[in-house]
Amino acid sequence: MRWVWALWLAIGLALSAAAVTAQQATPAVSAEALDFDAWESTAQRAEAAVEAGKASNKALEGLRAEIVTWRERFLEAQDTHGRRIATVQSQLDVLGPPPEEGNESAEIAARRADLDAELARLQAPVLAAAEAYSRANGVVSEIDEIIRSRQAEALVSLGPSPLNPLLWNKALADTLDGLMLMGAELRSNWDNELRRFQFRQQLLLIVPLTLIGLVLLLRGRNWTARGLRHLQSRDLPKTDVWGFIVSLGQVALPLAGLSLLVMAALQTGFAGLRMERVLGAVPFFGAVLLIVWWMSDRLFPNLPQQSAPLEVDEELKPAARRHCMLLTLFLALALVVRLFEDVSGLSEETAAVLAFPVTVLTGLELLRIAQFLLRRLAPTPAEGSEAGRYRVRAVRMLAQAARVIAVVGPVLAAIGYRGAAEGLLYPTVMTIGVLALVLVLQHFVEDLYALLSRSEGERGEALVPVLIGFLLVIAALPVLALVWGARVANLTELWSQFLEGVQLGGTRISPADFLTFALIFVIGYLMTRILQGALRSTVLPKTRIDPGGQNAIVAGTGYVGVTIAALIAITTAGIDLSSIAIVAGALSVGIGFGLQNIVSNFVSGIILLIERPVSEGDWIEVGGQMGYVRDISVRSTRIETFDRTDVIIPNSDLVSGTVTNYTRGNTVGRIIVPVGVAYGTDTKRTEAILREVAEAHPMILANPEPSVLFKGFGADSLDFEIRAILRDVNWSLSVKSDLNHEIARRFTEEGIEIPFAQRDVWLRNPEALRARPEDEDKGDT
Repeated sequence: MRWVWALWLAIGLALSAAAVTAQQATPAVSAEALDFDAWESTAQRAEAAVEAGKASNKALEGLRAEIVTWRERFLEAQDTHGRRIATVQSQLDVLGPPPEEGNESAEIAARRADLDAELARLQAPVLAAAEAYSRANGVVSEIDEIIRSRQAEALVSLGPSPLNPLLWNKALADTLDGLMLMGAELRSNWDNELRRFQFRQQLLLIVPLTLIGLVLLLRGRNWTARGLRHLQSRDLPKTDVWGFIVSLGQVALPLAGLSLLVMAALQTGFAGLRMERVLGAVPFFGAVLLIVWWMSDRLFPNLPQQSAPLEVDEELKPAARRHCMLLTLFLALALVVRLFEDVSGLSEETAAVLAFPVTVLTGLELLRIAQFLLRRLAPTPAEGSEAGRYRVRAVRMLAQAARVIAVVGPVLAAIGYRGAAEGLLYPTVMTIGVLALVLVLQHFVEDLYALLSRSEGERGEALVPVLIGFLLVIAALPVLALVWGARVANLTELWSQFLEGVQLGGTRISPADFLTFALIFVIGYLMTRILQGALRSTVLPKTRIDPGGQNAIVAGTGYVGVTIAALIAITTAGIDLSSIAIVAGALSVGIGFGLQNIVSNFVSGIILLIERPVSEGDWIEVGGQMGYVRDISVRSTRIETFDRTDVIIPNSDLVSGTVTNYTRGNTVGRIIVPVGVAYGTDTKRTEAILREVAEAHPMILANPEPSVLFKGFGADSLDFEIRAILRDVNWSLSVKSDLNHEIARRFTEEGIEIPFAQRDVWLRNPEALRARPEDEDKGDT
């Protein structure tokens, strides 16, 4: 799996780098090709508009887009003659500064003057582009500041109250006038003979579009629902994944039908300018309603077999779906009111009166949904997974915030703060919709992962779907920013700053440089791992190098390969490390003081791999710990003790401390077996028996032969020792046990007694143990 994920990572980085490279593959704009006169005219016009502050937001946005285009060209032009400038600068560095005494040769002085002139000629357009870029950046910032201040003023400005009865008649009259204007346009086009003739010419297209559109609009959801029921009845493996894919037809088919109907209506030629704007927005409104309808079916499915992101009782699901559709309907109605206001040119008073009922209905429905979620998702004991409990807590927090906004929004609208009311209420509704969509997609990702990995038990706990869900949340952030009032220009500005990269010293690191670095490094890392695997499994086993040396060679190859991959990646990406040498030096000093133990262990690990005083598989004793070396890493060494526990030893302890290595170089080692016999035993016979027992064991070497020593006269026994060399010291405990068994058997056969400690106790004053007469009298009383 690690190789698979590494391969996928390499492919992803390659695709990303290819995308960025393709984006930047357009011919770069040279500084000489820029028309600075046209830029000066544009800049003066923009600065005059900013200074006057009277242009509309739409005009400022158009002017800003024009300035941004110029700014991008100036940024590209700053890379003009980059290599040539570096070459000339290096030539000047070779010549060095002019001498203070002035005794320089005429040829060197002339050459320096030519290089200075060439450098000035090359840098002039680049500096002009950099200055123009700075100016354009300043103008863009000023335009953004004006638009932001206007948006803030619109939110807090106090307008007419829709509760004022004096405004109602005028609002009704203006609304009727707007509707009559669209009707008048329709009648005018109908009365036009040329329009009717064109309509008759388009009937062969209009009629099929209308029929197909009506069929798809009216029957599309029913066909999809029938397919879902058929899919559930077949009981296929992982029906939820296929059900999700099929359910997309509930959006695609009706939306296609609605688009065909709008296309047919526009083909008639009877719609006026106002009606064309309204018809153009119908597919958008229809898409919003259909998507929310689809999401409500996924969140609260009416099929019992279908899993859902939120667990809701079956009897409450119809009410939940109904609340979702009503809230979306009111949101769409608010958008229709706003569109009608723009199309008809309604006054501020009329617009406030017309929008207030929709605001109140939206607030009431939002309040009902919040109350529904808070009642249904009451806190319960630890049930289900941690992700499920976190999801419930997040939904409850959102419901509590929505409940407050549902009350505050209509109140602000009633007072006259329409901008603040709509700026709170409708973004909240759209935020709920975006988060619900993310929740549905996360649930689909979990189902898809369970299908592909065939691990139903890890459906909500696996790392991959969690990471993909996190990426979905990240992808939703720009949408949420737009919902809450951010402009597209703000997001593009952030993206432009991201593409510009980060300035480190004299080098600017852009995303393309980073992707190039990451791609080259991953490729080098994978090649290093492949080389290590080949050495470990194919090449080194065929040599006479011991296993410890083989492991050291493999580990050293990994360190060298990763270092070379990093250097090649840095060089290929064009990152100039010399420009950040001072920063790197300061960091190295800080690392030396703050992480000196880690650095010491790292250097000690390299020493262990080179000198190999300790290798993997060795039996060592260090710091009172004894066991086998299982792994030597960069920072520490892992020892497996005879109790089957792992002990982590810092590498510096192995280098600077005292280490006993029982198997360094070979596994031959000595054992000592002490034996005691009773006094009076024939010592020569005992020595001969012990020698026979030692020589008979197969693990004991015959050369050098084992020896038996008569150590001396102990307190309870005559002390002997068997000293023998084993073929493999790792078997020392087993060999000692075998020898003790054989010695006990032979001593029994020979009648040799193995003594145990005996002691005689002499009491100097035994009369002190007898009770005195006065003590007996006290005892009687």
